[in-house]
Amino acid sequence: MTAGTGPVELAERVHLIGIGGAGMNGIARIMLARGLTVSGSDAKDSRAVMALRALGAEVSVGHDAAHLPPAPATVVVSSAIRESNPELAGARERGLPVVHRAQALAALTAGRRLACVAGTAGKTSTTSMLTVALQHCGLDPSFAIGGDLTSGAGAHEGSGEVFVAEADESDGSFLAFSPAVAVVTNVEPDHLDHYGTPAAYEAVFRDFARCITPGGALVTCVDDPGAAALAADAEAAGVRVLRYGRSADTQATLLDYQPDGTGSRTLLRHGGVEHRLRLAVPGEHMAMNALGALLAGLELGATVEGMLEGLAVFDGVRRRFEFRGRAKGVAVYDDYAHHPAKVAAQLRAARDVLADGPGRLVVAFQPHLYSRTRDFAADFGTALGLADEVVVLEVYGAREDPEPGVNGGLVADAVPLPAEHVHYVPRWADVPAVVAGLARPGDLVITMGAGDVTVLGPEILLQLEASS
Repeated sequence: MTAGTGPVELAERVHLIGIGGAGMNGIARIMLARGLTVSGSDAKDSRAVMALRALGAEVSVGHDAAHLPPAPATVVVSSAIRESNPELAGARERGLPVVHRAQALAALTAGRRLACVAGTAGKTSTTSMLTVALQHCGLDPSFAIGGDLTSGAGAHEGSGEVFVAEADESDGSFLAFSPAVAVVTNVEPDHLDHYGTPAAYEAVFRDFARCITPGGALVTCVDDPGAAALAADAEAAGVRVLRYGRSADTQATLLDYQPDGTGSRTLLRHGGVEHRLRLAVPGEHMAMNALGALLAGLELGATVEGMLEGLAVFDGVRRRFEFRGRAKGVAVYDDYAHHPAKVAAQLRAARDVLADGPGRLVVAFQPHLYSRTRDFAADFGTALGLADEVVVLEVYGAREDPEPGVNGGLVADAVPLPAEHVHYVPRWADVPAVVAGLARPGDLVITMGAGDVTVLGPEILLQLEASS
């Protein structure tokens, strides 16, 4: 489905196709809190589906036009839902209004002071950091995040005037929002299956910056060339821009970053004053995300002291370097990284956790989407070269059909490590034994990717426990 960008009005009854998805179930939670009658369907039962049922949603497993509610009702879909889906086809036949997920979320933000976080990488973590810090400051924001907080759900209807939303650029649908504050973490080519060219991908961020309401602000990390170019373009168009990064010419400046166990210690400067910040999550990229969240929070009415205290208590997002367990001296983590920049940033953070110890970094990476694998196989290989042992799974196709000649082997072949340290394992069920066989006491293992690789962590731990 092509994403629309215009304003919409939601009926009192709303049906969400694919309601269990990371973005959709959060929207459903907020709708339920607003008193709307919510129904939906998903391909399978899940923890998210069961939670929505407990909150009062009527959720069916499987897709069938019979699941559609009577009119008047609004049907919500994401770009992952194909036109052949029987519920979407049935809604169109019956004349029920069909809106994109982002349009539905934008409708829920009406009347609130909206902060949107976008970017190729880091938007979920930055949105989460901003949300937790604002909560600590007592602002009680509503929020919709593309992942669950370690401390709770990824969406909530708050009592405050602020709404924090993760803005997904993958299909251009984030142009539905009119934020007072927009954070753009970085702009690196992605989603070329939709945009076609890097230039078109960069252009949609320029359009997004022009969606900021008069008097609002764009917050960007100017260490990233794409975001720096966006900042210059937006400023030339009359948008107020706040910059962060290592450069002295920024409103929030990273002066020093030091790994500290599974967290970090950061020295930053804001308003001419130096501040120390201890984060509970590792990686210089997370310290940068904290600077973006800080500037956004100040724009929304929080204090510097309150934001720094709130950022310090942030303990992560599920599937973002999430600890899954330890067995036979091997620590196992799981991460959602599925773009070369994300993979590289998280592997560097994992190196920080290993610090000067004797352990090695072992990654089991599952490429996500045939188009992304085709377009960025070489870049994925380079990023994975930051590990000591690399296991590459078969491509997780998600919404795409297979492409001839596109498979995980393309990524494995591009990893710049000796061949004995790179392992292409196309049979999913073989991966836990292979990874466990590679790992040694003191090693750190990461399962990585946006697909079902996430469920392998417990299996790897069982294989480690069973090893002699």
